[in-house]
Amino acid sequence: MPFRSHMDIALAEARAAAARGEVPVGAVLISPAGQVVARAGNRTREWSDPTAHAEVLVIREACAAAGSERLNGHDLYVTLEPCAMCAAAIAAARIRRVYYGASDPKSGGVAHGACVFSHPQAHHAPEVYEGISAEPAETLLKAFFAARRSADG
Repeated sequence: MPFRSHMDIALAEARAAAARGEVPVGAVLISPAGQVVARAGNRTREWSDPTAHAEVLVIREACAAAGSERLNGHDLYVTLEPCAMCAAAIAAARIRRVYYGASDPKSGGVAHGACVFSHPQAHHAPEVYEGISAEPAETLLKAFFAARRSADG
């Protein structure tokens, strides 16, 4: 099966999150057959839940639907490099591949910071592909934070 990016769906979820006043991060989980299993954007503020990151939300939804805590063979597309919490959840769920857009030198947990997947205690390390649709993801994040700074100004 040829590669097909699903980052457009993740970006749509990120835009919806921004419209709700959330940090604009979106994620979509794809089954081994190439079907969308779950999609979500951040809801930490809306739900008053620091774990309601887009990645965690799609993992929860997909695991519930599968009746399993494992998502072997699934691929995750997310607009921003996962943080350490999300990377640990990705490893625990045994997700096959992670595709992310924007890098996150401040809070990332994959290529920056904790580097969860390369840690000796990681139970599973997915294949990781960075920079997929990075420009629109970065633009969305920069615009969101610029608007917040000017509103707080």
